[in-house]
Amino acid sequence: MNKRLLLIMILAMGFLLMACSGAAEQSGSTEQAEPEKEESQRAEEAEADEPVDSVDLQEATSQNQSDSEEDPLSTYPSDKIEYARVWLQVIGNQDVVEELNVRHISAGEKLNPYDEESVSYPEDVIVLSGKAMADGVVTYSGNGDGTINVYDVPSHWPTSEQLEESMEEYTQGIVEDAEKVSVDAGEDEEVIGLIEKIDG
Repeated sequence: MNKRLLLIMILAMGFLLMACSGAAEQSGSTEQAEPEKEESQRAEEAEADEPVDSVDLQEATSQNQSDSEEDPLSTYPSDKIEYARVWLQVIGNQDVVEELNVRHISAGEKLNPYDEESVSYPEDVIVLSGKAMADGVVTYSGNGDGTINVYDVPSHWPTSEQLEESMEEYTQGIVEDAEKVSVDAGEDEEVIGLIEKIDG
């Protein structure tokens, strides 16, 4: 009887020791996990406080400014921009001309208004001229695709006596020989400088 009681006590002590040991291990693992959790939180906070890359910020700001920059020609009428570009393309002497005059001629009007034998324009045309005839003259029609038809109309009309052909043949040749020219956008400063010289 004493031996059986002793055996039961020994087993009970063994179970008690095992239970205490398991509880201690669980407590230790919990304490170890706490510092790791705190360290992870500190790393996340440090990353959140890290400043934005200044180079990226500068590039983004520069890009936004570039996108928002206004076209220097946007304040000018499109027809005057066209006149200036055409003049620069065909004549080119924006520094010489004091003023740029613009005249519209409707289809059906005679090329040479001083001679009844002259043929008429087959389309509406625009005539650009400087203050002095020496500055040059451009007679053209627009095609709406960045090109124009340039008519080689003289600044001074010859008389029929000065021609080896009739005025009709002479003016018909001007119409048939109209040259298709591509008009470049040109430099904004030159275009603006010439726009400011347009009369009216």
